[in-house]
Amino acid sequence: MKLPPLLVHVAVFIGAALVSAYSAAADARLAEPDSARHRELVHIVRQDCGSCHGLTLNGGLGPALTAATLSDKPAEGLVATIIGGRPGTPMPPFRGIVTETEAQWIVDQLRNGFPPDTGLPAAQALN
Repeated sequence: MKLPPLLVHVAVFIGAALVSAYSAAADARLAEPDSARHRELVHIVRQDCGSCHGLTLNGGLGPALTAATLSDKPAEGLVATIIGGRPGTPMPPFRGIVTETEAQWIVDQLRNGFPPDTGLPAAQALN
């Protein structure tokens, strides 16, 4: 059975649109966080993660998140822990709060000595 040419063209057009939309979404997820988001991520780590890992990230309920303690841990495992949490432990998943790219940025920063919290960007601080 031969399909009508118009139907074939419509199917190709829809397929191309879906591929383009998927590609744009993937690019957005993989984009490097901007400086305002960097400040938000530092604040999240220092405040939210710090509530268990210590405000100086030297340990508490959770283990230390210092460059020395993370140096021998695989980055992929650390990213997976941030995104998915650790079932059976108090470590919650941060999926939906940070992207995988942002989790990778956090891991990179932790392994290089995490920056200080300079507060949230002004627009967010008012909320």
